[in-house]
Amino acid sequence: MLPLNTVEKPEPGRRLPSWMKKQLPAGNQNSFTQSLLDELKLETVCENARCPNRAECYSRKTATFMILGNVCTRPCGFCSVPKGAPLHVEDDEPERVAEAALRLGLKFVVITSVTRDDLPDGGADHFRRCIIAVREKTGASVEVLTPDFQGDFDAVDVVLSAEPEVFNHNMETVPRLYRKARGRAVYERSLAVLHHSKKTKPHIVTKSSIMLGMGETNDELMDVFADLRAVDCDTLTLGQYLSPTLKHMPIARFVHPDEFDQLAQLARSLGFKKVVAGPFVRSSYHADEMAEVNLHAGHIS
Repeated sequence: MLPLNTVEKPEPGRRLPSWMKKQLPAGNQNSFTQSLLDELKLETVCENARCPNRAECYSRKTATFMILGNVCTRPCGFCSVPKGAPLHVEDDEPERVAEAALRLGLKFVVITSVTRDDLPDGGADHFRRCIIAVREKTGASVEVLTPDFQGDFDAVDVVLSAEPEVFNHNMETVPRLYRKARGRAVYERSLAVLHHSKKTKPHIVTKSSIMLGMGETNDELMDVFADLRAVDCDTLTLGQYLSPTLKHMPIARFVHPDEFDQLAQLARSLGFKKVVAGPFVRSSYHADEMAEVNLHAGHIS
């Protein structure tokens, strides 16, 4: 076991440590998923956020749908999604998302979005319509990964009214790094969104995610874990931050897999019902497995 906060420096001539190498999947399911998304003119966070798991997930005929366009109104320092003037909202997008879910054979659908501070409700009603369209067409369970809606709880309630099985809002990092990493986001506001969701709809699983390797300390991480449990957040994912380009926040350190395991154990000791941690873990990675939480029994089903 490695001590916490181990810093792994890349070997000369190699950008990533050995455990950050990922083998590409065999077969042609990857191209099937990509062709379907192109046909239906749908965006995914897999593509826009340069997720290292894109090929794996596409080969499994799954993807995380990104609604409300591919241009974000917030200039976060960690994210590769384009920033600028947002696109118009496409009224038929919920139906196209539902059609993609049907043709991919999905039983669990994850829907996220860019942040749309330009819209009066932040896109909340569009989320609601997408949840309803997917459920009506496929019967699938739905997880939403939402922005903070600028702390507008009425907007959060609109999303919750469609009864998603999982309400996810990512904390991303520790408070000290918010200004650098998350721009106009507010740590306390994100906690409040999760708190409101659980208080309003206790039966809906709440979830959050943190990226490691941005310069945080493990004491700071433990404080965030405690804050999340204080608002009764049910599940948590921890993954390695990877800088999309040289213009984004640099990687402060590579976190060893053993340290991820230790941090997951510490988080579970605080009462999270499920914690998934590892270098390639992302908020929506194998989200269907993350959602298998029996809230009433207090254990993983």
